[in-house]
Amino acid sequence: MKSDWIKTRQTKYAAYLTIYVIVIGAVLVVANFLANRYNKSFDATHNKRYSLSDQTKKIIGDAKGDVNIEYFDRPSGMQAGKDLLDRYSNISPKVHVQFVDILKKPQLARAANITHEGTAVVEIGAKHEEAKTFDEEGITGAMIRAIKGGARTVCVVSGSGEHRLEDSDKEGLSGFQTAFQKDNYAGKSINLLQQAEIPSECTVLVVAGPTGDYIQPAVDAIKKYVENGGRAMFLLDPPLKMGRNEIADNEALLNLLSSWGVTIDKDLVLDENPVAQLVGLGPEVPLVTTYESHQIVSDLAGTATGFPIARSLQVKNGDKTTVSKLFSTTANSFGTTNLSSPEVRIDPEKDKHGPFVLAAAGTYNTGKPNNQGRFVVVGNSRWLANSFLRFNGNRNLALNMLNWLSSDEDLISIRPKEEEDRRITLNPRQFLWVKLVSQFFLPGIVILGGVMVWWRRR
Repeated sequence: MKSDWIKTRQTKYAAYLTIYVIVIGAVLVVANFLANRYNKSFDATHNKRYSLSDQTKKIIGDAKGDVNIEYFDRPSGMQAGKDLLDRYSNISPKVHVQFVDILKKPQLARAANITHEGTAVVEIGAKHEEAKTFDEEGITGAMIRAIKGGARTVCVVSGSGEHRLEDSDKEGLSGFQTAFQKDNYAGKSINLLQQAEIPSECTVLVVAGPTGDYIQPAVDAIKKYVENGGRAMFLLDPPLKMGRNEIADNEALLNLLSSWGVTIDKDLVLDENPVAQLVGLGPEVPLVTTYESHQIVSDLAGTATGFPIARSLQVKNGDKTTVSKLFSTTANSFGTTNLSSPEVRIDPEKDKHGPFVLAAAGTYNTGKPNNQGRFVVVGNSRWLANSFLRFNGNRNLALNMLNWLSSDEDLISIRPKEEEDRRITLNPRQFLWVKLVSQFFLPGIVILGGVMVWWRRR
């Protein structure tokens, strides 16, 4: 009788075990099926370093046909290529990635003119573009070149004390040039004092912080260029009158912008934004965190931009122009007209109260179909220089302005993120504490716990 009971129990246990194994097996099969079909991951890094940017997703989503990416490398480098390119293929079924082993298939590498290991080639339609660097900026940049094609040139005016395109010092624009080259723009400096004419190859004209007055023929050339459908960006600083570095009033240029509906005030904006104070910025650097609904700034919500030593604007529509605000200072800002004092001082009794418009964008109706002039005006130029371009959203704002001016609105988005240096820097005292805790305190707790367990079991 007892043996029958034992057999019955064993049969039940065997049945339970069989059901358990079947259930676990089914769960594993379904999990593997879903994992193969839906490749999902979670990026826990602070700046989402391992997630593709909105711009990349937008470009792939807007692509008319398939996007083919070929990656050429040795077997030892394939995993690094897979880690990045799998993120692209996971965005859309339109993205197809092929990994080519250059040792097994050298003829494919030669046919694609591959000279370096770890190279990616993007194919969209009949266009082939090699990624200049193997990272998101390089691959997405190759997609942009394949989609857009053609030459686009940013012409930066020189000769009147402007920030220079080639300069790599803190006041130069070399960082800006590096950034727009990744969006498939070429850069060129032009001197309107030598020849008062805008070259036909200029896609966008940039006037970046002149310290001297523009002669009337140069202003007339800019007027003709924009009113015939050209695109221009004007970055104009307050006319400070201090020491040797005085900034001219540039009346002729300001009169031109006024005729288009943008009046530039002769003031210095000081903003006592409490958020700016938290990040260490003084009132002479207005911090912007809210934006209007214009295409240039619509994707910058929640992103801060800073404008050191800025002036205010007033905007209105003209007979042939439509002008829109882009962003303004906070209500805690003041505008001082004392431009000769080296001391930053706010006088609430005399200074005009904000908020103040800092940037505007406008269109000019040329009367010709598909030939609209466009212009952007910012009451500051240093935000674009090397010393401040990397501040939070400044780089994205600059490229968004460039994309809108050149009618590349589909490129306006948040760009691929640059790597952050998040290393912890410790002073000698902090380093000593970390050393004591990690080498003595934590191991001591483990040893003490072991001794106590041993003592209780004696």
